[in-house]
Amino acid sequence: MKLLLKSIKWIGKISVGIIALIIISGASYRMFSSKPVPPGELVDVEGTKLHIRAEGEKKDLPTLILEAGAGGNTDVFHWIAEGLKGNMRVVRYDREGKWFSEPSKDSITPEFYARQLHKLLEKNGEKPPYILAGHSMGGPYNRIYRDLYPDEVKGLVFMDSSHPEQWERLAENGLFDKSQINMIKSFAILADMGILGVYDRIIKPKSMNEYLPKDCQIRNANLTSYSGKIYRRYLKENNINDDVLMRAGQASSLDSLPVLVFTATKQYGDAQKWFEMQKELKELSTNGKQFDIEANHGTIITKKENAELITKEILLLARSVK
Repeated sequence: MKLLLKSIKWIGKISVGIIALIIISGASYRMFSSKPVPPGELVDVEGTKLHIRAEGEKKDLPTLILEAGAGGNTDVFHWIAEGLKGNMRVVRYDREGKWFSEPSKDSITPEFYARQLHKLLEKNGEKPPYILAGHSMGGPYNRIYRDLYPDEVKGLVFMDSSHPEQWERLAENGLFDKSQINMIKSFAILADMGILGVYDRIIKPKSMNEYLPKDCQIRNANLTSYSGKIYRRYLKENNINDDVLMRAGQASSLDSLPVLVFTATKQYGDAQKWFEMQKELKELSTNGKQFDIEANHGTIITKKENAELITKEILLLARSVK
């Protein structure tokens, strides 16, 4: 019995020591690691600094505005921007609170982001006409923008875009279920403590965006381990997701607006229902085209050869509506 108690005591001391070492290592990481540097510019929009990357000359073609999904950022569009910036103006940005953009203190409504983007473009000196291209949840955000500013938009591009009825028709509960939400909250705490940063430095986990250039992968890893901001923003997006989808669904007709729909063939859920909803996005306009790409939801834009298929069609669209 004495031996057992002694063993438990030693195990307790070792455990406390390990926990203390982890906490100290995390604190050291937070103290000495440098804050990730944004690759673009920070533009003040009514007191909120938003991260924007504008490349290429305006020329005589519409400006392309790239809208990322719920977990995306400007880097996921690397290959698309690279493929088009020599021919047209290309703008990508982070919505408030995401990645390099500051969080807004304003109350968030389904139309908030479209109005904020409109002000950001004006502040950065961008001028319509625009072609809006959205990946995943970026699609519904773009539909809202076009509904508010129809005269500025000459075309819409949906890249494996979300559908207003997707959660109901796929029998899913939203962006994240309860267990995922708890995990995200835990990651936020661990990132704030620097523990995620230490883990990434030691383990060097495989990047989820392995097809992007190395500097994009490193920037992504640094951002997700530097603080809990990224994870808390995921939760914020989850809270507004239903309202955004509902508002996007109210923009039920695009008339004859040119529309391109790119659909990933490799789906994780009910693929047939997803394909049906993608077809419905094309049919929002009498001038819609749909393309199937051998990819999953992420690699449809992050893999260079897939991005090249998309950029080719976007350029054709831009030249047809200039």
